Formats: sequence, structure tokens, C-alpha cells
Amino acid sequence: MAGYKVEEYFMKMKAAAFAEFGPADVLRTTELDAPQAGPGQVRVNVKAAGVMPYDPAVRAGWTPAGYTMTFPEIPGNEFAGVIDEIGEGVTGFAVGDEVLGFSMLKCYAEYLAVNADQIVRKPASMSWETAGGFPGNAQGAALALEVLEVGKGDTLLIHGASGGLGTLTIQLAKQLGAAAVIATASEPNHEYLRSLGAIPVAYGEGVVDRVRAAAPQGVDAALDLAGEEALRASVELVADRKRIGTMVAYHLHEELGVQVVRGERTAERLAGMVERYDRGELTVHLRHVYPLDRAADAHRDVESGHGRGKVVISIG
Repeated sequence: MAGYKVEEYFMKMKAAAFAEFGPADVLRTTELDAPQAGPGQVRVNVKAAGVMPYDPAVRAGWTPAGYTMTFPEIPGNEFAGVIDEIGEGVTGFAVGDEVLGFSMLKCYAEYLAVNADQIVRKPASMSWETAGGFPGNAQGAALALEVLEVGKGDTLLIHGASGGLGTLTIQLAKQLGAAAVIATASEPNHEYLRSLGAIPVAYGEGVVDRVRAAAPQGVDAALDLAGEEALRASVELVADRKRIGTMVAYHLHEELGVQVVRGERTAERLAGMVERYDRGELTVHLRHVYPLDRAADAHRDVESGHGRGKVVISIG
């Protein structure tokens, strides 16, 4: 306990946690011991945490590889906040620094201990809510376009494009020189997608023909954010299956010979995307910001599969 004040060591915090797997109702606000920053870590007073499909999957019973689940468990894998404690060996950060970053779990809480190589500085141009919901989708967009080798002159198809990940992927693809981005989504979201530079197409039956009409030059690469139907449609539209990727229907990648888009998140990749945001090259639409005690509603919102932009939980 050397170096800690007794009252800090036993400090409590509020968190949204679940004590059993199940539907959104198992996620409840509770009081838990606040973590301490270990060697190589910082502790962050969390201001906002993003909500991704990953989070309800964990709550419902899926366990990330290499992780040991313990109850009560706190979901959440992206956050923003203020450093309030520095662990041994950490350099380059100080108490009071405003940061955003990523963690496998535990972000729906007032305090989070995280390795210092999982955070970057938050620019003044980014609100807490935007910063809290930025790390996961920003890195996902960058990783997807790296895997699919999207670049100058390409026509990219994105299925399920109106959410936080899809909308950032549209913007980044255009900046990387894509000639066209075809974006499938429900019709109420078409005008928004058009404002980002995409060509919107309604999803569902007949989508292959609609995409061909929208892209008579053909489709060079496709990203599935919607599931099996969309992935199978992509196979009909893209000649090179190595340039088809899914972030949803992993179970089909061997059968169809397509790419699974996943990889290690890094502070370097996140910092690059933050710089793009700070230069005004990326925008984030906040669909809904929920308080911590409505985390279950935030999960229901994301699980609905509808709506545009990002769902975020405001904490501090």
C-alpha cells in the first residue's frame, strides 16, 4: 500500500455491471471498489464510454479469447476521461491529462485502470461523448480498410453502413481515394449517408441488383457489417474474395473464402484517427447519450440494429 492514502485505497465507484449472463435487464448500476493503477498503468476517471455490439454479446454470455469472466462483470471496451493516478514506470502522461482509449472490458464505470499503451490524448475539439465512443469504431474502420486494401480509385461496398463503424469507414475510404462508396441502409438514413459522400442503397431482397445499378463500373471491395445475407450478396458482387471482409458473420469465412476483419487495437492506429478528427476530416453523429443508470437501455438501443451513428454512456 506504499504511496496510497488509506481513503483512496478503499475508494468506491459506481459502475454498470451484471452478476449473471442474460438480457439487458441483468445490467444494473452498482457500487464496487475502484481499481488502482498497477505498474505500467494509469487510472482514468471515466467521463464517457461507447457502446458497441461487442458489449451486449459479452453480457449475453460470450467471453473474449484470453479473458476470465468474474461476477459482477463490467462491460464496455472504449472510454474517455481524465487520468487521476499514474502507476510505476509510466512516462509521457501525467495526472490531469484528458485521454481516450480502449480496454477489453470494464469501461462502464467511474474509474478504470488501463495500460498506458492503450490511451492517447484527447484533443480539445472532441467532446467527452464523442471521445468515449470513438476508439473502437475508429480503429475498426482503419483496420477494415487496411485488410481490404482499399485505396485510390476503388469502389467499396459497405453493408449496414449507418452505424458508428460504417459512417467512419465511409469517411476514411473517401479520404484514402476511393472513387465511390456504396452504402446499404434503411431509407430513413439515406440522406445522412449521402451527406458523408456515399451512394445509399436499400438493403434486403434485391440488394445485388440495386448495388449493380448504383455501381455500373463494378465493386472492388466489400465490408459486411450486417450479417449472412449481406456477406453472400458481396460474394456475387466482388470478384476477388480476398477483398471481401466481414466483422459479423465470422462463421462463414471459410465456406465463402472471405476475410475475417479483426486484429489487435493499438494506440498508434487510434492516434492517427484522432488526428484526422482534429483536422476536421472525420465527423461522428451521436445517436443517443444515456446516463450510467440507463446502461441497459443503451444496450437495447444497440441490439435493435436500427438508427444512425453512435450510442454512448455518459458517466462523469
